[in-house]
Amino acid sequence: MTPFPISEATPIRHPGPPPAACDVVILGGGVAGVMTAYFLVERGVKVTLCEKGRIAGEQSSRNWGWIRQQGRHPAELPIMVEANRLWQSLAQTMPGLGFRQDGVLYLAQRESEMAAYEDWMIHARTHGLDSRIIGAEGVKARLAGAKAGWVGGLLTPSDARAEPWVAVPLLAQAAVQRGAVLVEQCAVRRLDIAAGRVVGVITEQGRIACDQVLVAGGAWSSLFLRAHGISIPQLSVLSSVAATTPMPEVFAGNASDNDFAFRRRQDGGYSLAPGYTHDFFIGPDAFRNLPVYLRTLKQDWRATKFHALAPRHFPDAWGTARHWSGDEISPFERQRVLNPAPNMKALTKVQDAFAAAFPQTGRPVLSHAWGGMIDTMPDVIPVIDRDGSLPGLTVATGLSGHGFGIGPAFGRILADLMTERPTGHDLHPFRLSRFSDGSVIAPTGAL
Repeated sequence: MTPFPISEATPIRHPGPPPAACDVVILGGGVAGVMTAYFLVERGVKVTLCEKGRIAGEQSSRNWGWIRQQGRHPAELPIMVEANRLWQSLAQTMPGLGFRQDGVLYLAQRESEMAAYEDWMIHARTHGLDSRIIGAEGVKARLAGAKAGWVGGLLTPSDARAEPWVAVPLLAQAAVQRGAVLVEQCAVRRLDIAAGRVVGVITEQGRIACDQVLVAGGAWSSLFLRAHGISIPQLSVLSSVAATTPMPEVFAGNASDNDFAFRRRQDGGYSLAPGYTHDFFIGPDAFRNLPVYLRTLKQDWRATKFHALAPRHFPDAWGTARHWSGDEISPFERQRVLNPAPNMKALTKVQDAFAAAFPQTGRPVLSHAWGGMIDTMPDVIPVIDRDGSLPGLTVATGLSGHGFGIGPAFGRILADLMTERPTGHDLHPFRLSRFSDGSVIAPTGAL
């Protein structure tokens, strides 16, 4: 199996060079950028995707590998239903994706959590999902060797999983086979703007003329956009994940409670992570965006471990440049791949919690651990929109840890948005202007 997660040590698969001109340039080789390229070429568009490091090198290979409809924000849910169908279709021609519909199970430790699950079921019924509430005995029947303690859970059998460090590179190769040009180790330094609109990009390998640009840079999007006078309240949090050695199966799908989350992998081990905790590095953007994040902080500040300094060259590190010209080395070249150290203390607690929940399996043995920086928004849903102030620019960022599963559908939507076709979904909740039009910004509706 491909070593994971993908990093700067991963061999370059798409060396380029970039063309002198095309129709659309995509910044960022994560799942959203890759799938937008995949669908744009289907529509006859000449696409060049530029990735500063490696395809799927950041969160797209470092995520949990869940493909879940369960618990989604109401605005995302119909899009995720489409994404689930797309994954099924893609897996028919690409079995190596590791796609399996073995379900997602949320475990409740308190009756208040069960009440929240019941509330969310309104959305599941609206969209015809197979989600259902199960009691303590139902949980026990589904989790092999589980110690009693959960009062119940929320189960969606049609939810799925895949191997992210394998899947996204395979999808990228499929986009290339369709006609997309992918270039790794090619940072886009700046937009080329003339007469008030996008006319190209300046990369470290030269200029590419184009009519449209999609910024899908994950944790780097805010830094890139702000250098062009476009401000979005995006921040990034560190999520720590570990892989276990092969171990007995306790559940074939994905499950989580407040203490831990797990996913069965193809190699017979599990991917383990803290259920709700994460780390946050305080930088200039944190201070700038504090007012709009106050409601979010009130909800989950106990789940966040704060750090005063980000590692050198990270997007919101204190020493990271905020301004540069097209002929200067940009921050995107100084940090090819975000590869943060995981929080091993948090992962040790996950091992302990897993061992207590499944005493028959023993304490899971970790083969390795990694960290990933999740790009997030204060209402925990992304920006998927054209920038009305700069014709030719589209933004897709802030997927808030939901990107891997929903990526194929957002790729299809973005391809239609950029080619002025009906998207089939209400994109109003994802508009860029919601942060400036007086809308109340708060994380509501999702589990």
